[in-house]
Amino acid sequence: MTPGNTRAGLMLAAAAVGAAAAAHADEGAVRIREAPGAELVRARCAVCHSLDYIAMNSPFLARSAWEAEVRKMIRVMGAPVADAEVTPIVDYLAAQYGAP
Repeated sequence: MTPGNTRAGLMLAAAAVGAAAAAHADEGAVRIREAPGAELVRARCAVCHSLDYIAMNSPFLARSAWEAEVRKMIRVMGAPVADAEVTPIVDYLAAQYGAP
């Protein structure tokens, strides 16, 4: 690799890191509805993904689907959610963002 290619590669990597940091920094702008369970949802769900996924999926997910999603996040994605936290999270999602 030539010095010019190395420099270009480093600049590209720095730009990618900067863009990722800027996107993450704006995560504070995403708000979910305040209700019992909101703090738990913020604490567990935002560890892995943006909270805007909740509102984006709300037209499609009834309670059983929200529960399936939460359990999938735990089982497949390794979400840091204790068994005792599943019901309060699903209760919140179903009440605040459940499909009619």
